[in-house]
Amino acid sequence: MDELLARAMQGVDPDAPDAFLRVFLNLMALVPWATLFWWNLLFLAVGALLGWWRGRTAEGIAWALVLGPIGWLIILGKPRRKMPPPLPK
Repeated sequence: MDELLARAMQGVDPDAPDAFLRVFLNLMALVPWATLFWWNLLFLAVGALLGWWRGRTAEGIAWALVLGPIGWLIILGKPRRKMPPPLPK
C-alpha cells in the first residue's frame, strides 16, 4: 500500500491547489488501458455471438457493453425470440 501511495504522490505538492488532479492523473497512469480495451472487445464479441444465437444481437451487445461477462448470463437467461411469420406474396 505504501508503494501505491508513493507512486500516486510522486511529484505532487500536497499544498498545491491542483494536488487532487495530479494524484488522480498519477493513479490513472497506473491503469493498463490497452489490456482493458482488448478485454472489452472480447466481451462485446461474445455478447454479440450469444445475442445472435438467441435472436437478440443488439441486446447481447448492450448487456455485454454495460456489464461485461455478467451480461452474458442475462442474455442467456432470456428466451429465444420467435421469428415472425413470412410475409404473404
